[in-house]
Amino acid sequence: MGKAVYYALNQWETLQRYCEDGELDIDNNIVERAIRPVALGRKNWLFAGSPEGAEWAAGFYSLIETAKLHGLEPSQYLDQVIKALPDYEDGEGMQSLLPNAYAAQINSENPPKPL
Repeated sequence: MGKAVYYALNQWETLQRYCEDGELDIDNNIVERAIRPVALGRKNWLFAGSPEGAEWAAGFYSLIETAKLHGLEPSQYLDQVIKALPDYEDGEGMQSLLPNAYAAQINSENPPKPL
């Protein structure tokens, strides 16, 4: 019991800040859920065949999870990006194909309907 009270007293300022600002989350479950597939994928990366293969797999995991975080359906996003890749020579302008830029472009073309 003493450890719990000591911990609470040491965290009192942070707890007060959380209670005063209703926009603060009490935990980081959103982030934990987002990185769970990456943590599970680590075991698969052990058998990627080579370090380069593991790096490619990690890159795709990152791309897919970032697409999800931006509200994109990963399979549709990857389909559109792969179709668009031949239009980009020497990597110029490819930043527009990253999930955050792609989602912003989609949202600007289809703005949310007012309630």
